[in-house]
Order: sequence, then structure tokens, then C-alpha cells
Amino acid sequence: MALSEGSKDLLQGQVELWNQTFSFMKSVALAVALDLRIADAIRHHGGAATLPQILSGIGISPCKLAGLRRLMRVLTVAGTFTTIQPPETSSGGHDEPVYKLTTVSRLLTGDNDDGETSAASCLSPMLSHVLNPFHDSVLSMGLAAWFRHDEEPGRCPYALMRGATVWETCGSSDAVNASINNAMAADSRFLMRIVVEECGGIFRGIDSLVDVAGGVGGAAAAIAAAFPYLKCSVLDLPHVVAKAPSVSNVQFVAGDMFESIPPANAIFLKYVLHDWGDDKCIKLLKNCKQAIPSRDAGGKVIIIDMVVGYRPSDVKLLETQVLCDLDIMKIGGVEREEHEWKKIFLAAGFKDYNIMPLGLRSLIELYP
Repeated sequence: MALSEGSKDLLQGQVELWNQTFSFMKSVALAVALDLRIADAIRHHGGAATLPQILSGIGISPCKLAGLRRLMRVLTVAGTFTTIQPPETSSGGHDEPVYKLTTVSRLLTGDNDDGETSAASCLSPMLSHVLNPFHDSVLSMGLAAWFRHDEEPGRCPYALMRGATVWETCGSSDAVNASINNAMAADSRFLMRIVVEECGGIFRGIDSLVDVAGGVGGAAAAIAAAFPYLKCSVLDLPHVVAKAPSVSNVQFVAGDMFESIPPANAIFLKYVLHDWGDDKCIKLLKNCKQAIPSRDAGGKVIIIDMVVGYRPSDVKLLETQVLCDLDIMKIGGVEREEHEWKKIFLAAGFKDYNIMPLGLRSLIELYP
């Protein structure tokens, strides 16, 4: 699918803005790396170490391995560390990548091999002082403390700091609920115009669609306006639906997507799955599969979400994606690479998918 030059410019503008917005996560990542003394752990392994070796060296629980991998991805893209990807194994997989010190990260190491402090070249005290405000800031959600906390493996940094998940907070705070709904509505106004103009073919051949977790109906309204023959519904939680405006040709349904989804030819999931871990995503996708007919009868799930690294040659886009991933890790979400998407698609019982890049995000057609 070839996008028009106008759409390309708009999507590239979004990349630039999001890169500026989430660049603070590079500072957060560096602050966490200093707190955990990751560079020292790698140095003690001779300057190169696998992720499990780093985890053992910094003394955190194995339950934080996935989080550490995502942190190291940001630090690698930023150039703090570098990686060596082992060759493919006979089974088609790969061994653990090896993380190596760079000139940059050698300036973070505080100990010589004999245990004495290398005061001449170590910049960690200076950087720790400058980055200290990030340690307990809402910007970091206590990410360093979360890495050291192993009593509740499934609890995300936001919940650990606030005592409730962001979704529980939405149910109890009108201000937070309104802020998230307004943000998603603005995003839909921007992106859905491009989707219906450039990718409108994905909506042809279906006569009903449910926008799951569609908030106040921004995306559904754009689809309904472009394809008035299409019966559009929005499924969301009662406190969200209660604040939804009246939208022409869009019906709002209060419910829980993890319980059941109303039947339709197509299910639409815009920026939803990235909010949840794999188990929740698989459960949700299984509910989607139950709600749609077979592929031959036109059934499919339409997903708009990031596919990290799908265009690895665009360095700024990749950096922005991995920064977004570290940011959403704070609320328990995940920005996934293609192999991670494929894993949950197959686990949910789907057989095929197609990816169309849309700047930072991609449009994925998923088939039963």
C-alpha cells in the first residue's frame, strides 16, 4: 500500500512530535541503568554479557527479565550499549543477544577489576545527581524501585506507586477518565482520516463493525461517516459510555471486552492491545474470534497498533517506538515486535495476518 505524499508528511510530523514528547524516557532509562549499575554488571563479565547474566549481576528477580530486555532495548537504540545478535540456531531461533559496553557506557562504570573506584573517568556521580529528580518522579513511576520489587510480579510501576491501575483510576476519577478519552478522540481525528482515505478498502465487504474499547466514539464516527451503510457500534465500560456524546449512525454498548463482545463482521481495536500483557491480549482476541464469522464469510479483526522495528531503517521512528514501549511499561502495557504479535495471534486461534505501516503504528488485518 503506497501512501500519498500528504499522508506521509502528516505521519512523519507525528513521529517528530512523539519523539520530542517521549525523549524524556531516554533520561529515565539512563537513570534506571545508573541505579541498577548495569554498566558495572557488564564490565564484571568482561565487557559483554547476556541478559540473564546482567540480571544476575544487578541482583534483581528473574520475573523482571522481560522488563530488563525492554530497558536494554532503549539503551541500545540510544547508543549507551551495543548488541551482538547470535546466528540463527538449527531450530530457527536465536540464542540470547550479547550486550557490550561502548565508549559511552564505559564512562558509567565505577569499579576497576580490583574493586577500586575509577574516579578519573567515571561520570556516574555527576549523572546520578542530574538525573536524581527522575527517581521518584511521576515521569518514571518509580521504575528503578519497580525493578527491585519482586513481591508482586504482576504489579506494574503505576499500580505500585499509586495503589491502583490506571484503568481503576479512570473508574474513580472523572478527570483522569476525561483526559484519556479526550486524548484518544484527538488521536482518532488525526489518524482515522488517513485510514479511511488511504486504507478504506479494509472496510469494504463488511456490513457491521464493533469498535472495542472505542471510548467516546471518535474512530467509529469517522468510519460511519465514510461508510454510512456500515452498522457501527462502540463497546466500552459503563463509566466511559456514560460520557459518550450522541454520534450519528454509531451505537454505544456498555460492557466488558474481557467478558464478551457483540457479534459483527469485523472487530476494530485501535490502540487497545498495547495496554495489556500477553495473557489479557490472548483472552481478548479469543473473544473477538468468537464474535466474528469465518474468513470466507468476511470475518476479521482490524488492529491499529505499533509493530516495533517493522521499518528498522528509520532510526528516529524506531527510537520513538522503543521509548513509547518503555513509557507504556509503566502502566503494564507492551509495544510489540512482529514476532511477539504473531505469538499472541496464533495463541488466540487466528491463522493469518497482514501488516500495513502507518508511520509510528501499523494497520493489521487479522483473520480466523
